[in-house]
Amino acid sequence: MFAAPERSASDALSETTHTGPDGTPVAVSRPTIDRWIRAYRSGGFAGLTPTPRRVEPRTPAGLLVLACDLRREDPARTAAHIAEMITQSHEWSPSPRTLQRHFAALNLTRAALTGQNVAFGRFEATRPNEL
Repeated sequence: MFAAPERSASDALSETTHTGPDGTPVAVSRPTIDRWIRAYRSGGFAGLTPTPRRVEPRTPAGLLVLACDLRREDPARTAAHIAEMITQSHEWSPSPRTLQRHFAALNLTRAALTGQNVAFGRFEATRPNEL
């Protein structure tokens, strides 16, 4: 007849819920356990450590400098407009969101460049009972 396949230790580990470092229940899948076993066998404990993050920017520095110059030239330009300008002159541009993050990191936001740090809407007031 049929013989039941033998269960491995990683099967048993993947079917149970474990307690994580902060006390929350954690379930680990069979492929993850197998990947950890392969990493341990090939590199020992050092093989289980995560790879270092890539810290150098992927966007060419010259394009980021150009984007900053364009922003300083006219703070009213949006990141999308600056990305379009760079695309027209260099045939490629970082995404507008990349430019927004870069501007924020260098404090080249519209508010910082124009000196308008606070914007009040229609129903906002500077002090209680002002309206």
